[in-house]
Amino acid sequence: MNIVNTLTIRHLKQNKRRTLVTILGVIISVSMMTAVITLVFSLADLMIRQTITDTGEWHIQYQDITKEQLAAIQGDDATKTVAITRDLGYAPLEGGQNSNKPYLFIKEYDVQGFTQFQIEISKGRLPHTDKEVVISESVATNGKVKYEIGDRLTLRVGDRFEQGGDHPLDQTEPLRREDGTLTETLQHSIIRDYTVVGFIKRPVSETAWAPGYTIISYVDDHIIGGDDRVDASVVLQQVNPFLFAHAEKLAEKNQIDTVQYNNDLLRYYGLSSSGASSSMMFSLSAIIMGAIIIGSVGLIYNAFAISVSERSRHLGMLASVGATKRQKRNSVFFEGIVIGLISIPIGILCGLAGIGITFSFMNTMIEGALWTSEKLRLIVTPLLLLITCLVSMLTIFVSAYLPAVKASRVSPMDAIRQTTDVKLTAKAVKTSKIIRKLFGIEAEIGLKNLKRNKRRHHVILFSLVISIVLFLTISFFTTGLTQSLALSLEGINYDIEVSSSNGKRLDDRLMQSLVSLDGVTEYNVSHELVGNAWVDAASIADELQEKVKQDKSMLQDGKYPYEIKLYALNDSSLQAYARAVGADYEQLTDLDHPAAIVMDTIHYKDIDTGKYIQTKSIYANIGQHIELTSFINESGEETKANKVIFAALTDKAPMGMSPVGVGGLNMIVSERVMNRLADGEELANASMYLHLKSTEPVKTQQEIEAMNETNLNVYNVYQSRISEEQQILLMNVFSYGFIVLISAISVANIFNTISTGLALRKREFAMLKSVGATPKGFAKMLNYESVFYGVKSLLYGLPVSFAVMVLIYKAFANKFSYGFTLPWMSILSVIVCVFVIVSSAVVYSGAKVKKENIIDALKQENI
Repeated sequence: MNIVNTLTIRHLKQNKRRTLVTILGVIISVSMMTAVITLVFSLADLMIRQTITDTGEWHIQYQDITKEQLAAIQGDDATKTVAITRDLGYAPLEGGQNSNKPYLFIKEYDVQGFTQFQIEISKGRLPHTDKEVVISESVATNGKVKYEIGDRLTLRVGDRFEQGGDHPLDQTEPLRREDGTLTETLQHSIIRDYTVVGFIKRPVSETAWAPGYTIISYVDDHIIGGDDRVDASVVLQQVNPFLFAHAEKLAEKNQIDTVQYNNDLLRYYGLSSSGASSSMMFSLSAIIMGAIIIGSVGLIYNAFAISVSERSRHLGMLASVGATKRQKRNSVFFEGIVIGLISIPIGILCGLAGIGITFSFMNTMIEGALWTSEKLRLIVTPLLLLITCLVSMLTIFVSAYLPAVKASRVSPMDAIRQTTDVKLTAKAVKTSKIIRKLFGIEAEIGLKNLKRNKRRHHVILFSLVISIVLFLTISFFTTGLTQSLALSLEGINYDIEVSSSNGKRLDDRLMQSLVSLDGVTEYNVSHELVGNAWVDAASIADELQEKVKQDKSMLQDGKYPYEIKLYALNDSSLQAYARAVGADYEQLTDLDHPAAIVMDTIHYKDIDTGKYIQTKSIYANIGQHIELTSFINESGEETKANKVIFAALTDKAPMGMSPVGVGGLNMIVSERVMNRLADGEELANASMYLHLKSTEPVKTQQEIEAMNETNLNVYNVYQSRISEEQQILLMNVFSYGFIVLISAISVANIFNTISTGLALRKREFAMLKSVGATPKGFAKMLNYESVFYGVKSLLYGLPVSFAVMVLIYKAFANKFSYGFTLPWMSILSVIVCVFVIVSSAVVYSGAKVKKENIIDALKQENI
């Protein structure tokens, strides 16, 4: 070790407080980066494992392929494993007691398929030949047909076709039935003989409204003939952004028509087949990583730069005895290396420990709220540690670079006298007379203190501005992330939907039986009618405005035809909904002045661009009315018009209702108002829906089906609702966790910078005391300094934050379209917190400075 490095280490030991503050700053920075990177890796790992559990492990699926095409896929270098699957078809379930599920659905897997799709055996074994099957337990529990291992089945297997239909129906298509009579048939039937060798848990892929119970047989590439078709589900050797292009190229080369991607799984690897989605993810990742690195640089840079004036004197002495510019610069870099070697390992361990403790609390919450079978686990990989170390070392280098360059350029005499740091010219410290008149001599001295040492003042200001920008942009980012996720989801807010298969009303007796079932916690009854209204061109949606500009013939007398969906809620549901959206329930039941709650904000997915769009369905004000042309009769003529007042405008849908698309309007009214607006014939043709929430949705569905009401359609969307809530909850955990981390780093940054800056001014404060500054005047001076810092940091920080917010908004706009809104609550919180934190840091440091002995402070060289 050379003499300069030896002196650097000695200097670090002598200035214990400054060294400790710098080390703590780096530890906090590294901990934050470790925690954030670990959180991202761990959340992605949880969702990957849960998705594989729910839908199987596969990345690409080549559908309807021949034996030769299968061989090409198996021989591809990118392929790790291939699972062969085939949907053989449907067979009638003899003796089935559930009229909504009259079929057995036969699916075939090879050995790899049983592994990738995680078929869960409850009794017996998996099939080894195409003459053996395993049967879902729900055949016995729900269909009331019991089989035993060893039973022989002879099944007539075919495809479902709707009357007049030309394409087969699959498991996602509900049973086609009208007035209790099936309107679908099985065609292209073949006879298959099977032996039952086991029983399985109901597969997640079998939706609640699927018409067939799943039974699984065996298939492999030795069984299938040259003309047979199967599906190949591929797990890749490496999951990377090039997999989409590679799959398309392989399909084109082997003349494979259909390629599907497991987007539910791939999105958690950070991949998407959509160019807009990829662009959005890369843009947002760059912005967030930039925010983390800038925040870390700000914290560590301040730890180095805040004491440049004190350190420059030491380096000046070295220069006076022959140290070169390079040696002085390397001295600062060497200090960074020493601090990094101590801080980075401790920071990584602290970050992992902190996030590990957080996960232990989160797992209990996740299991209870999400009904997930997987737990959040701490993911520590060599790549994670490498990324953290590289980013930390880069951050320390960047943070130390400017102080190192500055130290190398200062002449020995200037460094020893510190004439480059303190400017005492009249112009440099000139202040406005208004300051002294308004706030007194203490404020003027405080402002002169800031001006006379601009470098230290700029470092503290930089720290405050970075903290403001970090907090606001991360807050805006997490809000945008949550809003974007909400736009991409269907917004399912119920477990079970019940309706009549013939479109008629549910009778009161049946309704009461359904809502009285055990487990039903909440229900909503709604009636739906479709009508029309002519809306002024100035009030229609923006998307329609563009079309109207190109084609004026779409208007009639300056008005555009809207489709109106009128929903009537029962009294209890309407009261709860009115409270939620701030509407007056009494107004909604006034028959003399019919009123409705209007959904004026909707979201939808644009089929052409693939973007998720949030927009205004109509531009209107509360109290405005619309003329509802009633419901078109058989001749197609508009029979009458009714004025309906807008009682409230909202974007919240009642249970079970989804917003209509552009050019449509949802209006929610009371049953009495609907009876007032429509005649008897129209009311008789109104669609009626019952939406339920249940503590045990599967059991509730089985109880409904056990009633043997053949005219009922029952849709259990519990799994979809849970999946959406799962994604939203995890997003909120990520968002709030991110905000807490950024808030902690910002507070630490501000407190560290200000307290260290004040500690370096002990001699200055001692001189003021020695010439008569009173404790009260000294406190006022520090208070005014904190105000100056707060105001100036906000003047710089807020505009920069707004600019970064616009960049984030534009990144989201690649895939999502919604209005730009400033986070006013976050801005208000920042304004308050800046002054609170700055004042606290000043008061804390000022209290410590007050205790210093004047003589000792004047003589002190080290901190």
